[in-house]
Amino acid sequence: MEHKLMKRAALWSLCFSVAAVGITLYLSLQKTDVPAQAPGVQTDAEMNGSADAGSGENGKGTVSANELAEEAARGQTVPEPEEDEEVLFLLDGEEQELKKLTFSQEETDTSYLRVPLPDGCRAEDISIENYYMDQELWILLDGAEGGFYEENAISGNREMVRQGIYEEEEAGTKLRFKLTGIFEYHTILENNELYISFLSPGEVYDRIVVIDPAWGGLQSGYAEDDLKEKEINLAIAEKLKERLDQTDIRVYYTRMDDINPGKESRIRLANETRADLYIRIELGTDEDSSVYGTTAVYNKDFFIPGFGSMELAELLETEIVDSVKGKALGLTEAEESEDILRNITVPAVIARVGYATNKQEATLLVREEYQEKIADGIYNAILKAFEQKDS
Repeated sequence: MEHKLMKRAALWSLCFSVAAVGITLYLSLQKTDVPAQAPGVQTDAEMNGSADAGSGENGKGTVSANELAEEAARGQTVPEPEEDEEVLFLLDGEEQELKKLTFSQEETDTSYLRVPLPDGCRAEDISIENYYMDQELWILLDGAEGGFYEENAISGNREMVRQGIYEEEEAGTKLRFKLTGIFEYHTILENNELYISFLSPGEVYDRIVVIDPAWGGLQSGYAEDDLKEKEINLAIAEKLKERLDQTDIRVYYTRMDDINPGKESRIRLANETRADLYIRIELGTDEDSSVYGTTAVYNKDFFIPGFGSMELAELLETEIVDSVKGKALGLTEAEESEDILRNITVPAVIARVGYATNKQEATLLVREEYQEKIADGIYNAILKAFEQKDS
């Protein structure tokens, strides 16, 4: 009897072992059938609950995957292509055929890019627009037919040009050149050809400033009732532009419309232009609604001999406070999350021109005359900054 019981126990033990092996093998096969998520790729659910890492707004706002797709479709944040990738253009309309310009390999030793023009094309028929945030140069030819560029190639030095396309419009033809960086240009019209040389901003201008109105597009920043931070930041930048347009200072703006350039694009603009000054316009917020006033944020870890970020921060806070007859909160050192300042290699400051969470100051910030005073303060700080740099 005892022998039979031992035999039966051994049989049951063998069955359990076989079952365990089978379950383990089944689970292993199931795992191999599920593809692993690529590193850095978020699911829709994860993206709906995360901050927009590419917006450059220090994680203050959140957008969904659908909103990100919408923003990309509007051309507000475009990933940088790899060196060996086909460069893509954003075209108007739902679908348009990409009509590529042909580039000749002849005479590449010249310093000019040579653009042939249709017969009868005059200087007044040509307009050129520099879309530096997109690293594009547009040439609009009134009355020109796009078919001309099916048979005529662009020649000369295309070292600064990644790719070119043309678009036919009612008024004529638009040539779009995707560039390798941020450039200014010089043109000569001769013998029915347009010669273009590309120059770094520093070769053309002695004084360069970058103005960066925070937020934009789908990201409003702080918003409550009739106050939207993105609109106030932009309104101040527009009023500042009116003043700076009267000077010989070359000013680059990260945006002058309701769009949201990516963080990398904002940083690149300051670094590639080798700007003398970078100023980002923001509003302050605080859990304590009694806090109000002006502060300037700078990166203490990046030291520039002579005139640097701290000196610019001091000027901005002083001049804005003097202009609005407000309160100075003192300078603020940039936090780890404020990586725009931490990646810019020129004197760079965030000017927090008022606190949106303070009811009284919020009422002032939406008023045009108060925005004018803030613009006056920033303008005066810029002029004094160049006086100090030049002395």
